[in-house]
Amino acid sequence: MDLKKFIATLSNTPGISGLEREVTKHIVKAWEELADEVEVDTLGNVIAWKKGKDNSKPPIMVAAHQDEIGFLVNEIDKEGFVRLEPIGGIDPRLLPGQEVIIWGKEKVHGIIGAKPPHLQKPEEREKAIPLDKIFVDCGMEKEPLAKKIRVGDPITFNQELQWFNENVCTGKSLDDRAGVAALHQALLDLEDITPGFDVAFVATVQEEVGVRGAIASSFKLNPALGIAVDVGFAQRPGQEKEQSIEANKGPALGIGPHVHPDLFARLQKIAGENDIPTQLEPSPHPGGTDAYAIQMSRCGVATALLSIPLANMHSPLEVIDIRDVRRTGKLIAKFCQEADAELVEGLTCL
Repeated sequence: MDLKKFIATLSNTPGISGLEREVTKHIVKAWEELADEVEVDTLGNVIAWKKGKDNSKPPIMVAAHQDEIGFLVNEIDKEGFVRLEPIGGIDPRLLPGQEVIIWGKEKVHGIIGAKPPHLQKPEEREKAIPLDKIFVDCGMEKEPLAKKIRVGDPITFNQELQWFNENVCTGKSLDDRAGVAALHQALLDLEDITPGFDVAFVATVQEEVGVRGAIASSFKLNPALGIAVDVGFAQRPGQEKEQSIEANKGPALGIGPHVHPDLFARLQKIAGENDIPTQLEPSPHPGGTDAYAIQMSRCGVATALLSIPLANMHSPLEVIDIRDVRRTGKLIAKFCQEADAELVEGLTCL
């Protein structure tokens, strides 16, 4: 499957944290054509193995999360309105007027509503509407609606991927299915190449609710080193440049306590030698990506972080430039191809 089709398939598929099964199926199907072996663990992490020339050492782990933010049905009230329970970090200011799908016994369409601004008190207009005052209107009364959905059913934004032009697209869940797509690109680049060591490409689950999939998979794999791929804040008007990265300038190399300096230096060197543009992303407070979970696994793992520029993070209309996804995949593939014993055995903090 080519990269554009893969991104569209993943973006359009529902898969909130803990309920990623349909996304997992698509990833397994695509990666079985590219990897030597594919497995799915108990939590739902997809692990695709690319066997290396030297399999005497623990593998290189490359991870990106497949889950998306969304909601659960919390209640169907007496008038038939659906109350929401958020899964992952969601800004209530973005919600009124959004189309959603409730994935129950049947697929039910709805619109997120709230008290109209015309009826709000002056002090209410100055604040975001709290989630407990927001509801989904499915156009039904309670009894017929309750035959189609129930408490606990997942809710996702109803947004199909769209292309602005041949390179830039917008859609839901590109955080972090753009990262999974970068792993897919790396597998495409390595299709006829044997890397230096075994590589485990992992599409992790439940990152948005506490990097749980990465905790489990990194403990299982006990890797020699790890690379996490996630998204970073693309520059937009009103944002400070030091708090964002630029689209179409390649992946950002994370710098901070969760990034091993030797891995950072090797990635930067490989990028320079292969004309892969990169940028820098200071990250002084790690904890929000799979990099943190990998680094803290067992006795500690040398870890790096690559960030794909993404605008409108945690919204129904996130934006990426596919050229950044391709460059991220290419950098990962080159790194895996050139990994040697000197690097793997020499990762210390001395």
